[in-house]
Amino acid sequence: MKVFKCFGLLLLTVIMSCNGPEKEQPLSGLLNDLQKLQGKEAYLNSPFLTAGDRVYMVGHQDGTFPDLGWHVEGEMGGIWNHPIKLMDGFTAAIGLADQFYCLDKADAFFNYPIANKHIFNNVPGLEVQRFQFVPDGEEGLVVDFAIKNMHNSPKTIQFEFTGHTDLMPVWLGEQVNMIDYADNLEFDEKRKAWRGKDAGNNWFVLFGATQLPEKYAIDSSSHCNYQPKGKGKTGQLVYDMDIGPEEIKTLRFIVAGSYTTQKHAEDTYDRLLSETEHLLQDKKQRYNRISSKTKLSIEDKELEQAFEWVKYNTEWLVREVPEIGRGLGAGMPDYPWWFGVDNEYTLKGAIVTGRKKLVYETVELIHKLSEVNGNGRIVHEVSTNGVVFNPGNINETPQFASLIWWVFQWTGDKAFLSKYYPTVKRGLQWLMEENDGDGNLFPDGYGMMEIHGLESEMIDVAVYTQKAFADAAQMARIMGESAEEVRYQQIADELKTKINEEFWVEEFNSYADFIGTAAEALELIDAAIIRADTLNKPWAVKELRHTKSRLLKYPKNEKQGFVIFHNWVVNTPMEMGIADSDKAIRALDKGSKFVNPFGVFVTGIDRDESSDLEEGSFSGSKVFSYTGAVMTLPTGVQAIAENNYGRPDMALDYLNRMTRSFGFALPGSIYEVSPDYGMMTQAWNLYAYAVPIVTQFFGIQPNAHQNIIQVSPQFPSSWNEAKLEHVIIGDNIFDISYSLVENGMQFEITQTKNWTINFKIPKNNIK
Repeated sequence: MKVFKCFGLLLLTVIMSCNGPEKEQPLSGLLNDLQKLQGKEAYLNSPFLTAGDRVYMVGHQDGTFPDLGWHVEGEMGGIWNHPIKLMDGFTAAIGLADQFYCLDKADAFFNYPIANKHIFNNVPGLEVQRFQFVPDGEEGLVVDFAIKNMHNSPKTIQFEFTGHTDLMPVWLGEQVNMIDYADNLEFDEKRKAWRGKDAGNNWFVLFGATQLPEKYAIDSSSHCNYQPKGKGKTGQLVYDMDIGPEEIKTLRFIVAGSYTTQKHAEDTYDRLLSETEHLLQDKKQRYNRISSKTKLSIEDKELEQAFEWVKYNTEWLVREVPEIGRGLGAGMPDYPWWFGVDNEYTLKGAIVTGRKKLVYETVELIHKLSEVNGNGRIVHEVSTNGVVFNPGNINETPQFASLIWWVFQWTGDKAFLSKYYPTVKRGLQWLMEENDGDGNLFPDGYGMMEIHGLESEMIDVAVYTQKAFADAAQMARIMGESAEEVRYQQIADELKTKINEEFWVEEFNSYADFIGTAAEALELIDAAIIRADTLNKPWAVKELRHTKSRLLKYPKNEKQGFVIFHNWVVNTPMEMGIADSDKAIRALDKGSKFVNPFGVFVTGIDRDESSDLEEGSFSGSKVFSYTGAVMTLPTGVQAIAENNYGRPDMALDYLNRMTRSFGFALPGSIYEVSPDYGMMTQAWNLYAYAVPIVTQFFGIQPNAHQNIIQVSPQFPSSWNEAKLEHVIIGDNIFDISYSLVENGMQFEITQTKNWTINFKIPKNNIK
């Protein structure tokens, strides 16, 4: 029987259904053998991510979907199917004894590597569990509600699910004619689900459940007081349920979308509806394979766990848009798209942890997106609709060259090297011919620090350029270009000398932030004084004013190195291992002053003595800013730098500082800004962990093209035993373990191929 009632704009349809909610087991029961981490009560009102490579969902751990993000202001949360958004989210409420209870204040949140779960105890006599996951390769997700009657008497309830469509384009969509129109919503009688469509585009979303609803309504008010916004629509589904004593009943909802055709959305919906358990098991098995590669076992279980979950975090950020490509995004929720430099760090860690396919896909994508430049320049930031926002900061082109060489060392794949070597050559030519106006080998322009006015000759640009030429010389040798090999190496050698001479500032025991004229430096000092004074950093104000007084005596147009900001990038000469040893130790000691318990400050002048006591959350500005931030990338760079100069205990200290942020706000994840600001998960954290642990502590540095593995371990003094298993190098699988024994240490190495292993005995007495 169908009853149609009109209440102004409200159209209500009632369906009498013979199929009530089923006595299915909760989906979370399939993950009982999978690790899960519980969030902190204090952070229930903060973001979580349900990750997938096509679709993902962002909301709050308390079960709500508030406005989030700033790239598309307030819209970076919800359910996304790039390059479009599908829904703002949904609300759920339970009616019991003529009163409705909204499921918007979860008592607990749990994160699995592949899913998440909320627990609600606000409905009298009931426990409600909401569980969700996104199947691999699918443009949809599954949300499973399990409702348990905690009493010894039956309960009759109504379950109200309200979905909020928001079909709209991703950031910069207007540049490719992605124009947002109002959503239309109609009921799909076949599937008993709501189908939304953008009025001006073939953008679709469907949402419904495995059971048939008793009634459904469009633009009806929710008992959770959700107010539709923008051009979206609201569709409601209501279910009657009888739950016996101690009984559990489930309601399983499917959300599916498409930015191409209605049929594609419908096919996805049907597949997810019928294959839910199978798809969840598949995802579980795949993540188990990720976990098994480069498997770390150490006595410090906190660091071991962080290393394992950082591998999962990386997978959460895979973003595929088939029309453009597949590769790692940078961070969630505001940087889900693709970056050159973020991947130039991250992919070094990814190949070390056995993710060859993902590395190849991402390199291919970044390379393809960069071809729009036509000169070897590597892009910085590209939205998922293919729009290039920034064609590339100067450092990204040389860092791409070094990434290619790093991947080749681990894979031995000459076809890979041959494919990208021409771009490396063109990029280095562009770097020096178009960006080195005075011909001193130091390219001009932005590096990692995008501070207004700080675009002269930057330390990180110079260092990464030196490394790129050194790596390009090795590539040229493999490619049989002996003349290029000699030329590239000569430039690399000259740059190394010049960096150690011209960027070094003896007074500060530090490499300079930049080389420029006194006039340029004076402008930056005035801005830095205002910043330091605003942040109440009197030591920095005093230092900057002293520097300014000296600069007033310098010739205004004479170029030299200046230390003004104490930016983290002054540590890149040690990160790349090109600093003279004496200078390196002094600079590392100086760099150790610009830290707090979570790691290294992005800008050193933001630090003061109180930083040593900072154990709470980061107080960032309401308008997104990195001012005052401690970040994981600078901390990881410092760890790598310390290892390069034989100080693994200091390197471990930085890793431990970074690990203090693990699970601080989002269980199982490390925020971009320590401990709880910015992106809730960040790709380059993999670089910060994998490179110092695998390639430095364990000392694995392969030359896969020669079937040679160099092993030069240098373990922290606190490590009594350690093991790495299933390290993939070319077509070889390598295991290494060590343990303390009487009067020394013992190593055991196994491999599946008969490769040459060159083992360097550490300096301390080792058997």
